Amino acid sequence: MAIKRHDRAKRILHLLLEKGRGSVEDLAIAVDASPASIRRDLIELEQRGLVNRTHGGAELPGQTAYEPFRFDAAFSLREERFADEKRRIALAAAETVNDGDTIALSPGTTTTQIARSLRHREGIHIVTSAINIGMELSSQPNMKVTVTGGAVRWPGSFSLVGATTFEAIQRLFFDKVFMGACGIHPEHGLTVIESDEALILGEMAKHAKQVIAVADASKLGLVSATRVCTTKEIDTIITDDSVSPEIVEAFRSRQVRVVAV
Repeated sequence: MAIKRHDRAKRILHLLLEKGRGSVEDLAIAVDASPASIRRDLIELEQRGLVNRTHGGAELPGQTAYEPFRFDAAFSLREERFADEKRRIALAAAETVNDGDTIALSPGTTTTQIARSLRHREGIHIVTSAINIGMELSSQPNMKVTVTGGAVRWPGSFSLVGATTFEAIQRLFFDKVFMGACGIHPEHGLTVIESDEALILGEMAKHAKQVIAVADASKLGLVSATRVCTTKEIDTIITDDSVSPEIVEAFRSRQVRVVAV
């Protein structure tokens, strides 16, 4: 019975990760359980910091998980753009993480969603140069989280840069790095706006066995100011299913795997 309840809770969490929120009634139908059982599961998940219960249901913790940042309108607005697509991308990215992996997460709204999709996992080590990701994951007792340290240069980014950040990355190695981007181009590679951030992210890529770019389809084919890594250094791109077949073929012709979800 305990195993069944554990599996049911995992299915509830997966449904909330897909949709962002759900009612007790809808969750009960989806997992074939009574509303009373769902309420007990939601209480337990809330105690673990994995969901927030609402009137009649539950939702994923968002920026309320790191209260000092809840007034940052710039980050909130970026989170709202392509929100459903980012959730799907994040779930697909999280499914590639194996027990025992050490992974790196770059700053960004999509990588923040990946962090949220991994909150229930154990036996992984997450390294990040994003303050907000570190704060969100700090409440999870069974997860090892390393924040690089460094200086915050731009409001709304939560991105750490500078010599401290660079030196921390140099001492670490990752099974996978999940990299957000301002643009990913078949010829010009993965790019961001700020050169200081590009330096940090480029070092992350050099220290990873796999470089996985995560971006909604609007970013593919774009070029921003500063290159993080070449197309040849990218192993996989996870994007949404509105991506054009032409841009997919352009990446695949350069031996980059493209996953559209």
